[in-house]
Amino acid sequence: MIRVLVTGGGGFIGAHLVTYLKELGYWVRAADIREPEFGSSGADEYSLADLRNSDNCMEAMRDIDQVYALAADMGGIGYISRNHSKILRNNTLINLNTLDAAHTAGIHRYLFTSSACVYPGWRQTTNNPVQLKEDSAFPADPPTAYGWEKLTAEKLLSAYSEDHGLVTRVVRLHNVYGPYGSYDGGCEKVPAALCRKVASVEPGGTIDVWGDGSQIRSFCYIDDCVEGLHRVMLGDHGGPLNLGSEEAITINDLTRLIIEISAKQGISIRNIDGPQGVRSRNSDNSVLRQTLGWAPAVTLFEGLTTTYRWVAGEVEKAARSPRGRDAKQPLHDAWSVPSQRSV
Repeated sequence: MIRVLVTGGGGFIGAHLVTYLKELGYWVRAADIREPEFGSSGADEYSLADLRNSDNCMEAMRDIDQVYALAADMGGIGYISRNHSKILRNNTLINLNTLDAAHTAGIHRYLFTSSACVYPGWRQTTNNPVQLKEDSAFPADPPTAYGWEKLTAEKLLSAYSEDHGLVTRVVRLHNVYGPYGSYDGGCEKVPAALCRKVASVEPGGTIDVWGDGSQIRSFCYIDDCVEGLHRVMLGDHGGPLNLGSEEAITINDLTRLIIEISAKQGISIRNIDGPQGVRSRNSDNSVLRQTLGWAPAVTLFEGLTTTYRWVAGEVEKAARSPRGRDAKQPLHDAWSVPSQRSV
């Protein structure tokens, strides 16, 4: 039986990945700095570990064959826009220590989850959909510290592969969303935040959206994400690969779609000042299709419908709770997942 480590395994993507790998028959250890927010992990072993510490990373690698390195200090655009030094320091320590421990432990394969944030800001200034190819990352000029640390980690993986023969895989994720993830607290991504706002407002009300609403993104549903990660891990492509939807949409149109799914009447959008990131970003999955014969398939409407129903249910539960959201009662008997994070 193949033994797998998922770092950040208590986070949004990590916990979904743990469940997916368990269903495929892997033995899985999850490592994270805290317990899953909403319930217990489905991993064979759950290790509470601060992966900024090298000794903790070495312990996490014990008797492991493959590593999915998802651990990161991260959140939505508001969070990454306000915490550049914290994100750069924490994630650099996590990436350096985790990769070096994997090399020392003789790990067979190592997959790192990078981000679309590695792409230069100057490529993403148009108001038209910009499909980013893997070779568009250079000349490098990521607009955030989060993007810089991801790009630095990509180069670090390449160096370990060249110098030590470690088999590495790099996946650039594009805006992953779905149920059982953070939807409040400041680290949630835009689909979850908008689902929460729509779920919380009465028909005829108004919700605030940061920016002018014409910024363009694509959003990858969590089921497609975890299947893609597993396929990339087993594949033969050693360079970076985009993993995201190619279904581009403006943020205001995304909001309107969520309102439509909610079936609430008369909700209006008020665009306000706030962090909004680059103007246009969309995944180009050409290389993914060529190398794997596969690409994400869940439509935005399908994924948002499931996500909205889950978020709306959690909003209703929090409203009924005497302590509100802070009660943090388990929402699920098997497992559930906060936002992807280790620190």
